Amino acid sequence: QVQLVESGGGLVQAGGSLRLSCAAAGRALSNYNMGWFRQAPGKEREFVAGINWSGGSTDYADSVKGRFTISRDNAKNTVYLQMNSLKPEDTGAYFCAATTKRFWILTDEGMYDYWGQGTQVTVSS
Repeated sequence: QVQLVESGGGLVQAGGSLRLSCAAAGRALSNYNMGWFRQAPGKEREFVAGINWSGGSTDYADSVKGRFTISRDNAKNTVYLQMNSLKPEDTGAYFCAATTKRFWILTDEGMYDYWGQGTQVTVSS
């Protein structure tokens, strides 16, 4: 079992940047494909970005392509989400998640096995 803790959220103006981190404990992160999801108030949680276990493959939601970058450092047991050119519609709670299903990057939250508590991102206009 792996425990996930997100950090790096905060309040930023539109056009600004934030870098989220997801630190893992309990098992080596290289055992998992990882994903970032977000949930805006009153909306369902949605896929943002995913990365395979080695870092060699990534996937993004259309809404963040070209602005967000997911990466990982397995030696540090940490996954990152670099968010640039932030927009007010990026506001929400951001969650990292881990899945043992490593055949491809999954966008369905139901396919992920472990979740962090989330970190809040607020983008002001």
